[in-house]
Amino acid sequence: MQDVLAQLAPTGVLRAGINLSNFLLVTGRTPEGDPDGVSPDMARAIAKALGVPVKLVPYASPGELADAAGTGAWDIGLIGAEPQRAETIAFTPAYAEIEATYMVPPGSSIASIAEVDRPGIRIASTARAAYDLWLERNIRHATVLRTESLDAAFERFRADGLEVLAGLRPRLLRDIETMPRARILEGRFMAVQQAVGTKRANTAAAAFLRDFVEKAKASGQVARFIAERGVRGLSVAPPA
Repeated sequence: MQDVLAQLAPTGVLRAGINLSNFLLVTGRTPEGDPDGVSPDMARAIAKALGVPVKLVPYASPGELADAAGTGAWDIGLIGAEPQRAETIAFTPAYAEIEATYMVPPGSSIASIAEVDRPGIRIASTARAAYDLWLERNIRHATVLRTESLDAAFERFRADGLEVLAGLRPRLLRDIETMPRARILEGRFMAVQQAVGTKRANTAAAAFLRDFVEKAKASGQVARFIAERGVRGLSVAPPA
């Protein structure tokens, strides 16, 4: 455990990078002004298991959090596990999953996810979100137009008359309320795997975190966090 503590809490405090833009995982603020929600709950539980205090380090986007890997700004980062990010971050198996799919405007002829990746199709997406990284790797024929925020992606989709909006299903369910007769396509093109990461050099810490996450899923702890926060659209990931 000493090796784990040296790697995860070198300052005596577990510094946890939190992505503020994920509205399912960060659902509010504590009276002290810290982020609150399932993701901060996970960070607090890890700190408790280590027997150290926790300090939440907020980031406006997952890309900014990932960019800070290895800088010493955080000891663990709670974001979607993606191959591009895994080049610098050692991720646990997912503790939770969020479906990503597409929304199409009223009158669209697109009926399925398989019909999206075609020439002439323009997809609005949020830059460097986990699902956007998937689009970057997998979209071959359509054009992905990126914005800096979820709100901006929806506004561009609506204002510019784009053919498709990519996003997390819970967010799309919110967006569709302001666009009558728009449709959310059935199924998913991927599921964002929400995980806990640390520096790749932290091998002892990575093993500890992997074991912690698997036990948290199996014991029902992750399910309790989700239920206590009343989050819809977030599910416990299956065992690794």
